Amino acid sequence: MLFRSIRTALTVLTVSAILIVGFSVLAFSVIQYENLYRETIESDLYGLSGNMAEDLVALMAGEPDPFELAILLSRLDRYANVKYAKIFDSGYALLQHYYGREVTRHGQIRSLDREIDLESALKLADHARVARSLGREVDIESARIGMSNTKSELLALRLIGDERFPLGYLLVVYDIRGPLDKTRQALLSSTAPLTLLVVALSIAVIFFLHYKIMSPLTRLSQFARRVERTKDYSLRIDVKGRDEVATLGHNINRMMSTINTETDKNRKQTRQLLDQRKTMERLANVDSLTGLPNRQFFTEYLRIQLTRAKRSTRNVALIFFDLDGFKGVNDRFGHETGDLLLTEVSKRVKGYIREGDLLSRWGGDEFLILLHDDPDEFTLVTIANRIIEGLREPFHINNWEINISASVGIVNGRNSDHSLSELVSNADVAMYRSKMAGRGTYTIFAREMMEDIKRKLLIASSITSAIKDDEFELVYQGKVSPQESLIGFEALLRWRHPKLGPVSPGEFIPIAEQSGKITDVTRWVLERLCRDLPRIHQIAGKKRPVSVNLSALDLKKPGLLEFIEGLLDTYQIDPAWLEFEVTESAYLENFDVANRFFQAISKMGCSLALDDFGVGYSSLSYLTRIRIDTLKIDKQFVDNIDSSDEDIVVTKAIIDMAKHLHLNICAEGIETRKQFDFLVENGCNQLQGYLFFKPTRLQDLAARPSIKLAGKS
Repeated sequence: MLFRSIRTALTVLTVSAILIVGFSVLAFSVIQYENLYRETIESDLYGLSGNMAEDLVALMAGEPDPFELAILLSRLDRYANVKYAKIFDSGYALLQHYYGREVTRHGQIRSLDREIDLESALKLADHARVARSLGREVDIESARIGMSNTKSELLALRLIGDERFPLGYLLVVYDIRGPLDKTRQALLSSTAPLTLLVVALSIAVIFFLHYKIMSPLTRLSQFARRVERTKDYSLRIDVKGRDEVATLGHNINRMMSTINTETDKNRKQTRQLLDQRKTMERLANVDSLTGLPNRQFFTEYLRIQLTRAKRSTRNVALIFFDLDGFKGVNDRFGHETGDLLLTEVSKRVKGYIREGDLLSRWGGDEFLILLHDDPDEFTLVTIANRIIEGLREPFHINNWEINISASVGIVNGRNSDHSLSELVSNADVAMYRSKMAGRGTYTIFAREMMEDIKRKLLIASSITSAIKDDEFELVYQGKVSPQESLIGFEALLRWRHPKLGPVSPGEFIPIAEQSGKITDVTRWVLERLCRDLPRIHQIAGKKRPVSVNLSALDLKKPGLLEFIEGLLDTYQIDPAWLEFEVTESAYLENFDVANRFFQAISKMGCSLALDDFGVGYSSLSYLTRIRIDTLKIDKQFVDNIDSSDEDIVVTKAIIDMAKHLHLNICAEGIETRKQFDFLVENGCNQLQGYLFFKPTRLQDLAARPSIKLAGKS
């Protein structure tokens, strides 16, 4: 930057202006003095040459005497700066000349003599001017009768005698350069010190004034640097006066007060944000229900431990356990009780593991334990047995005694190549082996168990080809009225795999959901059902509605409603012939989406059923906000009617509630007459189960001469 501060800039500019003005005035004075000096010398020379020309009239009237002329010219000795003088007759012939002291002293006479010879050759052009220069020093335009000048000389050319009868000419050349130089030097030597003194005093005064004027700005600048250095916005600057700088100081103090206030607010907000950040980090890493490390934190921690174990060739062991019968707890006692149970389980299991082992809630009712210090198989089995035996002890929650068990899977890092996803997957496989073995036990993962994984992968990869090759098949289970007359069907899906043989829906439906292929399966089912409906009605002898199940993922898929509308239009199906069943869990998982789907289906004219209904606060609170036609009582309540008074109470409550909501009531899974009689007695509208009708293929239905109920003789 040219100037580092305003004061420096103003000082430099002001000093420069003073110097320029001072020396300009001095130069102007010298020029004016020179002009005045020229005018004075010119006036004196004009008078001198005029007097001499008048005196020469008498000498030139007759025959001019050179001696007398020389005496007349000697008058010029008194004038030290007269360079030379020349007297010419009327024909410009040189009569006499004079050389001043300076010319004689510097030896310039010879050069001037040569010039005299040149001058004698000049002709008179007229009386107003000389046609050529009278000397090398005289310009042709300056050789006029009267006064003329060059840069260094003054020339006086005077006519001797009358203009009409000139007797001759007098030329006097005066050296003006030398006197001017001396005079200029004298003037400068006398005025320059005073000028410099005045300039210096002016500069000093300017410096003082600038300091006085700029010192408040300097203090403001220093104050700003201090604030920048200390970050202390409570500082204030001392302000005096009422000028603009003082006003600026007051404004800065007010601004500092505002900044300090806002800074305090920001500090408080920052502290709050930091506290919130810590809370969010804790929430992001901790399960809000149990307070255990959540899936995200556990996954990252496990990844780090696996990396370290791989480098150090140490082992990492994992225990994966799941609560057996937890869904039944939610269904029977409500989700609030289920949440309290999970909290109590986490507290109890903490007492069964070692200090340093990490317990995490993986999701739902699944828990993972990462065991440190490279435990051996005996230690792993001991901890697994503690968990199994400890969780068999009853839990007392909300005055309920709840009994559950745990299925445990055990795996180590070496068997999983220290791969995080493979380690967790293998632990999951071992845990499910425990469930298949009867629950409430542990299983140590072995490579042979990967056959289950391979089976799942084969099923997942075969779904697309199964749809394409029509490997799926629909079977139909009848529904009856309390009078045991056929009132409708439910379409159920079956699959006979070319390699695996029959695969149950309970196995391949979850796999289809996990692989994202469930909607393709649903579309196949809907289209096949629309094709079968006319034949079903023909066999039944009357148009009966047929219900079909939808997955929770189907509700989220865009385009399904348009697909259903297209099928109804293509196959000319009356919407009243179709009923869509959605499980309670699927509905509650996607409440807003399911509600929009239900409304759209109702507008089409199709009916809706809520399947697997169980008692829970969420179910009861949402039940009045949805549009359904039928409420299906879950099979587990029907199964226990014969043996459980509690299930009898719950079932009666469901039926009574559905009646008051003006809903149809359908009970499924009926296998005994006692169950049938109880449900009919309490007001069920529709009944479904093996007692009446087993799931049957369409061609088998058509092969019968008439439809007979399975439970009738």
